[in-house]
Amino acid sequence: MEVSNVRVEVMKTIEKSMEELLAQYLKPIDTNWQPSDFLPDSSSANFHEEVREIQGIAREMDYDLFAVLIGDTITEEALPTYESWLMSVQGIDQENRIGWTQWVRAWTAEENRHGDLLNKYLYLSGRVNMRAMEVSTQHLLNDGFDIQTGNDPYRNFVYTSFQELATNVSHRRVATLSKQSGNTLLAKMCGVIAADEARHAKAYQDFIRRIFELDPSEMMLAFEDMMRKKIVMPAHFLRETGGKIGDLFTHFSDAAQRQMVYTTQDYIDILKFLIKDWDISNIGSLNDSAEKARDYLMALPDRLFRISERIKVPEKQYQFQWIGI
Repeated sequence: MEVSNVRVEVMKTIEKSMEELLAQYLKPIDTNWQPSDFLPDSSSANFHEEVREIQGIAREMDYDLFAVLIGDTITEEALPTYESWLMSVQGIDQENRIGWTQWVRAWTAEENRHGDLLNKYLYLSGRVNMRAMEVSTQHLLNDGFDIQTGNDPYRNFVYTSFQELATNVSHRRVATLSKQSGNTLLAKMCGVIAADEARHAKAYQDFIRRIFELDPSEMMLAFEDMMRKKIVMPAHFLRETGGKIGDLFTHFSDAAQRQMVYTTQDYIDILKFLIKDWDISNIGSLNDSAEKARDYLMALPDRLFRISERIKVPEKQYQFQWIGI
């Protein structure tokens, strides 16, 4: 996808505020939470007792919910794909150590904690076939993903705005369901991850607002284009040992729908939220094509809702290779 010089100039303009953006949306490393803050200390005399407690509670977790937790972990562990993809966006010069490159690296560093924390928890849970999970993770990294943004910053930031909100919903719901079942440790872990995702979503939403101020018509067209293509989840190429690329995602998605962790309605609600947050109905100085794009976007939530009413989620559980017992 060829990116115009205007887009590069817009990225350079926003980059001038990067110090402010970094301070607003990312946290200092030395005071930020780390996985070891939540996990049993292996040097403690209580370590084995705490692990046995984790394992006892994990065995009682609903099968679908546990599968969703593993799938979310694999998605988080595929972080190198997301970093390399963002580094390829026009307007981001990865040879620099400042500006947009600094944002991508600092965002990656925060996100990296999520997979580390959940992976260690699942290992301690004693309920996971770790090799099967690790094979799925390696496949997801190896297969990459196609989110249909090209190297266009406008489309990429629409995607990240939407996706960070979606991961916030998923982790927050797992936290809520875990708390309801008495798993307070997992609830805390998923809660802090969800909070990170919400903060990151605000950053990417801010980037889009600034682009709308500088290049409203092209930003509107990019938003429309991404929603016509549909926002695909990072795990859409998910597979297991011996499986074909992407053949596991439907089962993972069905489990999330059955548990109400992430649903078709959530997709619609996120779209409605972004339309409101970016004040799409009141954006001015649009050309004719962008006006038509706005009309499409404003009507889209109701259209998607009508389609969603016809979707049936299978009741039968899929047996994931990831879950040992």
